Amino acid sequence: MKLLTKSIEKKFERHPLYSQDGKGVKATVLVKYFNPTGAGTWLITEAEKQENGDWMLFGYCHIYEWEWGYIMLSDLQNHRGRYGLGIERDIYIGDSATVEDLMGAE
Repeated sequence: MKLLTKSIEKKFERHPLYSQDGKGVKATVLVKYFNPTGAGTWLITEAEKQENGDWMLFGYCHIYEWEWGYIMLSDLQNHRGRYGLGIERDIYIGDSATVEDLMGAE
């Protein structure tokens, strides 16, 4: 599965880092990534393209507990879990989902 599509890239460009600052759990989720074979959910709310073409992502993340943080898109793309499966993208969240809407739906 492609983690970055043209549609998602456009969302990232419209929501640079700090663009949803102060919204907390009311921030709009641009994309939800998850590990299908283990711990890991990332509700991405902002992104910034780096000079090397990679994307620095920011959002509300859950591995052991929920916390705000940064991750590079390439880290998600390069991860291989059990059975060699990679990180997946939730294609069913819609365009207006907030962190609050999704943080309990993992």
